[in-house]
Amino acid sequence: MYELMVHTNFSSAHSLRGYQGKCEALHGHNWKVGVQIATNTLDDLGMVIDFKVLKQNLHHIIQRLDHKHLNDIPPFDTINPSSENIAFYIFQELKKLLTHERIIIARVTIWESDDSCASYSEK
Repeated sequence: MYELMVHTNFSSAHSLRGYQGKCEALHGHNWKVGVQIATNTLDDLGMVIDFKVLKQNLHHIIQRLDHKHLNDIPPFDTINPSSENIAFYIFQELKKLLTHERIIIARVTIWESDDSCASYSEK
């Protein structure tokens, strides 16, 4: 199986509703996002997907989150904007944009700090 990964980042604020501790208060992160794409077959150019195409699609999603108060934007106005839920959201949004039959989104990973991250995959 062939895999590739791209990284990007964004900054935003959030608070975790119902959390008992500091993270219940409004605070911010410089989030790092990793997206892993996989396929069994390469395209005619010998690639999984053009990095540029993947980055453009990811940027389209990230711009909705960058420099925002996440609790104010759907779906995080009703669910907690936890790292886990952000990873799931980006995964689902990317899945809508990348409709190539031969590629799958293997994993989306969100780092809220240098040593703490959460991932979502459908495996």
